[in-house]
Amino acid sequence: MSATPEAPGGGAQVNPDANRRQVLYWRLLAQLFDPAEEQPSLEAASVAVVDDLGLPAALLDPSVSVDTVVQRFPDLAAELDGLLTPATATQPPTGGPGSVPPSAGSTPASPTAGEAEPAGQAEVRRAALVSKLLLNVFATGGGSVSASQLARWQSDAGWFERALGCEPGELRRQAGAGGGLGGVLAGLEGDLVRRMHLREVLADPRLAAKLTPSMSLIEQLLRDKSNLSGVALANAKALIRRYVDEVAEVLRTQVEQTSVGTIDRSVPPKRVFRNLDLDRTIWKNLTNWSPEDQRLYVDKLYYRQTARRTTPARLIVVVDQSGSMVDSMVNCTILASIFAGLPKVDVHLIAYDTRALDLTPWVHDPFEVLLRTKLGGGNDGPVAMAMARPKIVEPRNTVLVWISDFYEFDRSQPLFDGIEAVHRSGVKFIPVGSVNSSGSQIVNPWFRQRLKDLGTPVISGHIRKLVFELKNFLT
Repeated sequence: MSATPEAPGGGAQVNPDANRRQVLYWRLLAQLFDPAEEQPSLEAASVAVVDDLGLPAALLDPSVSVDTVVQRFPDLAAELDGLLTPATATQPPTGGPGSVPPSAGSTPASPTAGEAEPAGQAEVRRAALVSKLLLNVFATGGGSVSASQLARWQSDAGWFERALGCEPGELRRQAGAGGGLGGVLAGLEGDLVRRMHLREVLADPRLAAKLTPSMSLIEQLLRDKSNLSGVALANAKALIRRYVDEVAEVLRTQVEQTSVGTIDRSVPPKRVFRNLDLDRTIWKNLTNWSPEDQRLYVDKLYYRQTARRTTPARLIVVVDQSGSMVDSMVNCTILASIFAGLPKVDVHLIAYDTRALDLTPWVHDPFEVLLRTKLGGGNDGPVAMAMARPKIVEPRNTVLVWISDFYEFDRSQPLFDGIEAVHRSGVKFIPVGSVNSSGSQIVNPWFRQRLKDLGTPVISGHIRKLVFELKNFLT
């Protein structure tokens, strides 16, 4: 146990709460890094701590899901929600066993030697709950994985995300290119998916029903779809459809919430109450103020102009469908379908590897687009540019979005020459290195610098960046 400070009388001042918390975290580290090595003393001490707190012993069993624990002990759900958010760190400790600990936003750590301030019973309780979440999410073991095990892990990861103040699945959807905590979770999930006998699971409707669609799972399905048939293929399509619908709902909300476009001053404002400019109305009528009546008499009402300038536009989306661009491929096909639903926007979609494929006939249905893509292999940007250029009819009313890591090797100069010609013709060219929810994709430095010099820097990162750029041009 940790060293304890000297009491005023010369004896050791015992800090039982700090010691109990340390026991729980030592056990957690032992389980995470050396699960095969039994630690009887730590196990016995941890059981005693959890029992003394009035918590269920199932918190110490990684084979028991968080869902199961919460079903048996519903009061724990409120404690787990936001357990690791900074907001809970500002709450003063109440000292009660059911209270939210005061340092929930801090990183779990063992007490240091000479720690003078007692952890408190609430902090020990928090340590037990945090240990459960970390153990169930990060101790994934080895060997093959069943559909039930994957579903259980996804559920536990959802509770971990809730503890961080996110919606279940939110961090994994924001995984980016493997960076940050979202990237770690997505990596763990991807490893579990790869260890699962996916074809056998898909062939059994009962097992397939246990799967929750995620980017890792969709990537595996898209790569393996040519080897599936019958029931397995039908179940794979159902999972892809569910994921597409979920992501589309999120992106559609982002498109609707992004306020862009210049006000068209030539259009008179609509004289309705919601457009009433109250501040301007008062200011313009201040000369009508009557000191005797203590009233402001309004001669004229003023309204805000809300009409935005809209012109028919053509959106051409070119997507590199090589293996490293799966996340971008899924997001961009869905985003293209959303913009295809806007008035006065003509959307065209092209996917390419060593060949180019015109997917425009299916642009309104990203599910059908994804079924027609073939992930992996090399890429040939000039071939895709040769298909895209004939679609440019009015350059100044066209936006060309090019999603790729731009590793073209001996075709780099021909592709850049094509991009430069398109840009100088008046087309709004938007190069995108990644269209995921947060991270940044590795982009060919040669292309990155030349596109920057051209005045068209590569967008890399949050998909809202692309949404904003497109809405600014299209509306």
